[in-house]
Amino acid sequence: MPRLSDRLREAIEEEIATGKLLPGSRLDEIELAARFAVSRTPIREALNLLLGEGLIEMRPRRGAVVARVSPQRLIEMFEVMAELEAMCAQLATRRMSEAEFAAIETAHAACQGAVAARDADAYFYANERFHYAIYSASHNTFLSEQAAALQRKLRPYRRLQLRVRNRIQRSYEEHQAIVAALRDGNAEQAVLSVRNHVIVQGERFADLVSSLSRLEAPSFAAEHDVGLTPTL
Repeated sequence: MPRLSDRLREAIEEEIATGKLLPGSRLDEIELAARFAVSRTPIREALNLLLGEGLIEMRPRRGAVVARVSPQRLIEMFEVMAELEAMCAQLATRRMSEAEFAAIETAHAACQGAVAARDADAYFYANERFHYAIYSASHNTFLSEQAAALQRKLRPYRRLQLRVRNRIQRSYEEHQAIVAALRDGNAEQAVLSVRNHVIVQGERFADLVSSLSRLEAPSFAAEHDVGLTPTL
């Protein structure tokens, strides 16, 4: 059974990913302890775990706050994410079992259902299951751990991307190309399809940058003019 601090970390991480806790939001131990009905000790432990993951940061005189990632840093992170996931797909084409491919297809079908329902939240979670299924099918534990760690850091931004008009439909179509390549055992095409699916460039970069102001706590955004003049 997960430790209390691990469950609290997951709960706070989910609030960051879903935008309930925005970049720049202060994480007060007393308030969090009261909200989750626990003592401050497991809250402090959970915050230390999130600090290690890079999801929060410590600020002078403010304490723990939800981390803000610059556009340049985001591009760098998505570049690395694309390569990690491409490696997972390459290995999965050779190593996955029938059951593991079935899990990928099941997640893909859930994505299709979310597209049909135009449910961005359902698609977000089905999309995560799809990607994690590919990590698992790589049969490389270290690679899977690294991909999952970076995935957690990028969750709020991957979710934000899905809010862009028509992005869910395009994402699903990109998934179809990935599934077809995996089914055919075409490692080269699987790598290319995954890399193109994850990488953020061109119009997708412009859309992401223009949406970043939605992920800022109001006081923090006003203080730093976030979203007014995004630069690289």
